[in-house]
Amino acid sequence: MLPLILLLGWIIALVVSGIGPYDRLTWFLEVAPVLITVPILAATRRKYPLTGLLYVLIFIHGLVLILGGHYTYAQVPLGFWIQDAFELARNPYDRIGHFAPGFIPAILAREILLRTTQLKPGGMVFFLCVAVCLAFSAFYEMIEWWAAVALGAGAEEFLGTQGDVWDTQWDMFLAMVGAVTAQLLLARVHDRALIGLGVMVERRAIQP
Repeated sequence: MLPLILLLGWIIALVVSGIGPYDRLTWFLEVAPVLITVPILAATRRKYPLTGLLYVLIFIHGLVLILGGHYTYAQVPLGFWIQDAFELARNPYDRIGHFAPGFIPAILAREILLRTTQLKPGGMVFFLCVAVCLAFSAFYEMIEWWAAVALGAGAEEFLGTQGDVWDTQWDMFLAMVGAVTAQLLLARVHDRALIGLGVMVERRAIQP
């Protein structure tokens, strides 16, 4: 039931965000991961159901992308509110957008590792989840590079650099921070969710 409710929420958000977006091409590029994820989750729902925690996190990540797609990351009103509140030099929503691809995929990687390998919760799983998120972040930066080459000036809104020459490095750093934070905050909650699916989780004596 929960996946169906979250799917409905995504559909509503996609429809609303697709009405008069700031830039149609940017909207499509930003929500494309959501459009790809939906059929994958639907196809694996019966044979490989995920924990409720992970479904909720994936849903939240999708909303981050959908909101950023409607306004473009540099124009999201929430980002301007944060910018004004903390007197920042730029709209920080892009930073949130790259923290999420570390935070949420870290739990996804953790779930897959604990369910499909002999690894147990501990330092190695922690390290591998961070490494996976950094790899995906680097790959996404290459996608942005290819988009910039293919689209030229038309990719500016998709890149969302806002004039920051270190934007790529910041994006990958925040993905790493997100991966570390997710595991520190949610590891025990995730373990309980896995046990609820019938996955045996045995913690090592030494925790990261």
